[in-house]
Amino acid sequence: QTIPGVGPLTAMAVEAFAPSMDIFRCGRDFAAWLGLVPKQHSSGGKERLGKVSKEGQVDIRRLLIIGAMTRIAWVGRKPVQDGSWLDRMLKRKPKMLVAIALANKMARTIWAVLTKQEDYRGPAKTVAA
Repeated sequence: QTIPGVGPLTAMAVEAFAPSMDIFRCGRDFAAWLGLVPKQHSSGGKERLGKVSKEGQVDIRRLLIIGAMTRIAWVGRKPVQDGSWLDRMLKRKPKMLVAIALANKMARTIWAVLTKQEDYRGPAKTVAA
């Protein structure tokens, strides 16, 4: 619940519907299980990514996307740090696409937090020298 955009309902859904995080090799595998990553049509070392598949666990994916949209809606009231990943994405991409990317990022963060048995730590703030 400490991850921005993840509330008690999403946390409970992950605990109830998701299998043990030990079966996923990495955060991308968990996000792929949810259906939040683009399909790969790669061959010969050339990476080709398609559309987001939407195949996977519907309930958790929907809750993560709603949480991401809520986080984006809050940008007007509580601005994000200039130059952050979310700020850069919002400046050049449509909001719904940013919401899917943020949901993907949140899913990977959930995987990392649960596998490492640690609390969420926000991104480190960089100081200009």
